[in-house]
Amino acid sequence: MFTGRIERTATVAEVTDEALRVTLDPLVELVPGGAVCLDGVRLTMESARPGSLVASVTDETRRRTTLDRITAGTTVHFELPVAAGDRIDGHLVQGHVDGVGKVLRIDDEPAGRRVWIKPGERLLARLVAKSSVAVNGVSLTVAEVLKDRFSVVLVPNTLKLTRLGALESGDRVNLESDLLARMARSGHGPSLLRAVRRLPWAGHLSGAVGVQKVVAQLAAGGGVVVWDPTLEGEGDVVFAGERFRPEAMTFLLTQVCGHTTIPCAAGVLERLEIPKMPGEGDRQGTLMHVPVDLASLPGTGVSAADRAATIRRLADPSSVPGDFLRPGHVFPLAARPGLLSERRGHTEATVALCVAAGLAPVGVCCEVMRPDGVMADAADLEEFALRWELPMIDVHDLARWL
Repeated sequence: MFTGRIERTATVAEVTDEALRVTLDPLVELVPGGAVCLDGVRLTMESARPGSLVASVTDETRRRTTLDRITAGTTVHFELPVAAGDRIDGHLVQGHVDGVGKVLRIDDEPAGRRVWIKPGERLLARLVAKSSVAVNGVSLTVAEVLKDRFSVVLVPNTLKLTRLGALESGDRVNLESDLLARMARSGHGPSLLRAVRRLPWAGHLSGAVGVQKVVAQLAAGGGVVVWDPTLEGEGDVVFAGERFRPEAMTFLLTQVCGHTTIPCAAGVLERLEIPKMPGEGDRQGTLMHVPVDLASLPGTGVSAADRAATIRRLADPSSVPGDFLRPGHVFPLAARPGLLSERRGHTEATVALCVAAGLAPVGVCCEVMRPDGVMADAADLEEFALRWELPMIDVHDLARWL
């Protein structure tokens, strides 16, 4: 999480297919594996040393931002994440770009410079005059909103400290709407203060410390959010099967709303004689197995309590094949033997987290779906994680640090 209060810039030294190398003030304290915001885009520092860092850039990030055309020698806005106790002078910036806008017109005014920007229709619908917006990572106030454009006014201090004063008509800029305003409009106003209070512990985390917090949450029986920007472009809520309770199943059904599945180490499914589903499977290479119910259940196997009991039994090392009916209502998936070193998917991430937490290699994952039926993107996921006070981690961070 960032503030959009830009005090530093950095220079792109090298651009590769997978990363950017940038140079900056050597006095800035950098943490390898930590987050950084460059021109409003949240990236992970693959390596860092005084005066230089290398940040990974996925194909999706290039498609959704102005990083698709960045070149060596470009100067970018630079910001590190908010730390506990930091002052928030701007607004809460996630670094998850909502879209790229086009600068239409620039007018000099007595109080500064007015910039008119045309965003995508979806983003324009989110903007309200006098609310906040991040333009290339800089926290600004929306001055006006018209039919197809909005304007911001760059005051002298912004012109002095940022590169927005160099914008020209036709330039492309990264845009992000205000997180708290979105949460308020979506009916989650009572969650705002709690979200702000939990900032250092909830929301998008990164690096070794972030992974440790996620593992600790899972070990305690809590849920975490795992974002997969590459294979699926979706995020899942993950629980450990060994600690899974009916209340967690109810949460997945009523608030997360995706398809709940049970990632397992392949050896667990072999021992329990749960076969693979016929067919070639989905495009992501998910290894789906025959759904099951716990044979001793008095009910149909559908209720939250029934499904939770089935999942806990799958995670029990003393379970035997006869404990389960086939088919049923709980859907096991097989993780690759090499876990994240072999495939960076939610199935492998779930099992890897359970193993790291010292628990049975059986977990629960469910895709986060918005109320309108669209799968949540990175910005939606962090809003979700903050609202429910869950840590969120990138699957690539898990692959690096587990």
